[in-house]
Amino acid sequence: MSETEYIALYKSNLLNDVLPFWINNSIDAENGGFFTCLTKEGEVYDTDKFIWLQCRQVWTFSMLFLNVEQNPDWLEIAEKGAAFLIEHGRDENNDWYFSLTKEGKPLTQAHNIFSDCFAAMAFAQLSKATGKDSYAKIATETFDNILKRQNSPKGKFSKAYPGTRDLQGFSLPMILCNLVLEIEHLLDSSLVEKVLKNGVDSVVNKFYKPEFGVILENINLNGDVSDSFEGRLVNPGHGLESMWFVMDIAERTDNKELIRKCVDITLSTLEFGWDKENGGIFYFLDVKGNPPQQLEWDQKLWWVHVEAMIAVLKGYMHTGDLRCWSWFEKLHQYTWGHFVDEEFGEWYGYLNREGEVLLPLKGGKWKGCFHVPRGLFQLWKTMEKIQLQKEIKTDNLINS
Repeated sequence: MSETEYIALYKSNLLNDVLPFWINNSIDAENGGFFTCLTKEGEVYDTDKFIWLQCRQVWTFSMLFLNVEQNPDWLEIAEKGAAFLIEHGRDENNDWYFSLTKEGKPLTQAHNIFSDCFAAMAFAQLSKATGKDSYAKIATETFDNILKRQNSPKGKFSKAYPGTRDLQGFSLPMILCNLVLEIEHLLDSSLVEKVLKNGVDSVVNKFYKPEFGVILENINLNGDVSDSFEGRLVNPGHGLESMWFVMDIAERTDNKELIRKCVDITLSTLEFGWDKENGGIFYFLDVKGNPPQQLEWDQKLWWVHVEAMIAVLKGYMHTGDLRCWSWFEKLHQYTWGHFVDEEFGEWYGYLNREGEVLLPLKGGKWKGCFHVPRGLFQLWKTMEKIQLQKEIKTDNLINS
């Protein structure tokens, strides 16, 4: 396929397929907020509301309003979702719950700060879309709280016994690399640069282990490898997603060395994580090849593959490395052939190792209106940049 064909495909799938699925099926007109537990046809099979996914859907429609089309319906969806979150989403300490009933009553306490991360992301984007200070205030207050709690993300809810095997996790440094760019317009520039510097250093110098060629999910507090289930754990999707985050950061200062390092990590992660028998990327692996403790280790997940596609396409855009393009085509073929549902819309989320649909849901406790629309938007726009680069090169050759 040509760049033009890829652009048309991703744009059409986003605007004519994925977004209508969520607009038509997820909005709770009675209570506010969004239903995310949807069957393949779009029927609601559970009404619990998960703060991560409520926030992510607010972010998605705010982002698309800003970057694709100033569609008033999209902004209304985002603001109504935000209103539900403002009324029901936080406890007395302004920490964001994990889940609510359909009416907005708390179900699961604020047991870590990842709900806060996506709340800050949502309200920062909505503040940019609307210019409203009330949304900006929620975003900055939440971000401040994240920074205060970053050394103990789970607080009193941590199950680890202190002092025996103290580990630091990859998820928060990875998220902060992206989140700080989302909220940059509301922060002091010195704070932005400090968070970016620390985040990038954590990702590429601490959690990335060159002796393995991949990023680990957990490391000792001193940065060493922990030879344990947790310490040997690799989530290829996390590593790949973080690489395009860091590439976006490196692009700000034209840091070609950092971009090259990200591309190399991306390629080595794909080589490590790709299922050479059946295709697709494994969900979890043990870096030493031991049996992982996660029973779902060999499943193929939607978000892992779309994030991988973004990483290799951005890698190709920045470096022209043909290995990135080759991986992109392989990933596109697998993803489009296994996850996309052209009959009922949206994408399946969970496949077995052989690539067969394992769960016929389109949304649930973890899958909502986020990775697929964000991924399609990123792929569409990155492919446009690649096309423009080629046009400029052609023009320069003609005129030289």
